Amino acid sequence: MIRFGTAGIRGPVATDVTPSVALAVGGAVGRLAVEESAADRPEIVIGRDGRLTGSALAAAVEAGVSAAGAIPVRVGRVPTPTLAYASRGRYGVMLTASHNPPPDNGIKCFVDGREFGDDREARIEAAADDPASLADFDAWGSTHRREPLPDYRSAVVAYATTQHGDRDGEPCEGLRVAVDCGNGMAAAATPQVLRELGADVIALNANIDGHFPGRPSKPTPETLGDLRAFVADGDFDLGIAHDGDADRIVILDGDGEIVHEDTVVAILAGYYTRRAVADNDDAAAETDAADPVVVTTPNASGRIDEAVAAAGGRTERVRLGALHEGIDAVEAGAVVFAAEPWKHIHPTFGGWIDGVVSAAIVSRLATTPGLADLREPITERPYRKVSIDCPETAKSAAMATLESSLPAAFSEATVSLDHGVRLTLSDGSWLLVRPSGTEPYIRLYAESESVDDLVATATERIEAAIDDAADDATETAD
Repeated sequence: MIRFGTAGIRGPVATDVTPSVALAVGGAVGRLAVEESAADRPEIVIGRDGRLTGSALAAAVEAGVSAAGAIPVRVGRVPTPTLAYASRGRYGVMLTASHNPPPDNGIKCFVDGREFGDDREARIEAAADDPASLADFDAWGSTHRREPLPDYRSAVVAYATTQHGDRDGEPCEGLRVAVDCGNGMAAAATPQVLRELGADVIALNANIDGHFPGRPSKPTPETLGDLRAFVADGDFDLGIAHDGDADRIVILDGDGEIVHEDTVVAILAGYYTRRAVADNDDAAAETDAADPVVVTTPNASGRIDEAVAAAGGRTERVRLGALHEGIDAVEAGAVVFAAEPWKHIHPTFGGWIDGVVSAAIVSRLATTPGLADLREPITERPYRKVSIDCPETAKSAAMATLESSLPAAFSEATVSLDHGVRLTLSDGSWLLVRPSGTEPYIRLYAESESVDDLVATATERIEAAIDDAADDATETAD
């Protein structure tokens, strides 16, 4: 049985993402493309990251696509944002496990530059589990090969250059950047883009290797120790780190300290909002740009809302893993930016998550006015994330209790129940409580100058709700 998670299909190749699964998904995507496309033989671009199992899985997808009567277009090893770029006007399949360990791989599906939504994913699941007959032999698609990476890099450079403003010289002239590619696909994109923009770039772990010998693929404070020390010991303005397929990004300041992921989102969200407002003023016309919107997730910091409001826009929140749903749900106004921690969509460039574009724009902004000036107006309160053990059978009842018990504990707070229980206090502090969708936990996120007190009070209520729910579940079972 094939099932999509919040980031496609992902898991160990030996058990979960096998060649037979890739074959079935390729056939299902091919049949879907044939059904939906006006073309007799629609194209489906197929890319992979640097994992050792990617070549075999891509071949399996290719076979499924061809046998369905669509045209497989192999684009080789590319960052996921490059595959998304190449899928504009067609379908795409990317073989990547992003930041997972080396034995894993995964499958992401795209159409016209965007990841499949829930509806298409459900159709792929059903079609893969119950495959239809193959296309007639003379309809099988012959494989084509293309190299979208040079065009993608040029497009990113051109886009970042349009954000140049009135500054003389190259957009990143004088900026010195250390880029940790993590032996992943960023090695084929971010250093090249930043150098083209005029930055002085030193690239670390820039050989693509599916064993990830330089560091684990997921960029965390623990795995980025070498980069942090390298930046701190060198004369750098900025450090950048990516995951295995270059859709995630982590930013370091010139002292080698990691800039909080929500601060990075706030910087970019404020920038795009200000630019939209300025463009509307220059046009002297009432357009959607007069109401710029930033889409983010419930676990993201209030500093994002503050930055967007100060710039003249508004923030809309959507469940984790559903940024595209949030963009589509905005009925009025223009979505100028969408992000959850470490993952950013730049709508005026493309509708996909793109860490390479983020690297280019942050670098451009860090050149002028500079990273310190960008951070200065942002209030960075202490932030905590806590995972509290909760049996699956108790999650629903515990959350139902918390919908009333948490607001009772913080009577002055504004309450939202859209995506768990989110409380916002008058001083800008906030907390979010939500059940994990994949593990036996209830997650608590909190941000406050007195974050320990906030977490302690909330944890007490959460544990009480879990205990009551677990007791009820036991009594019911008895």
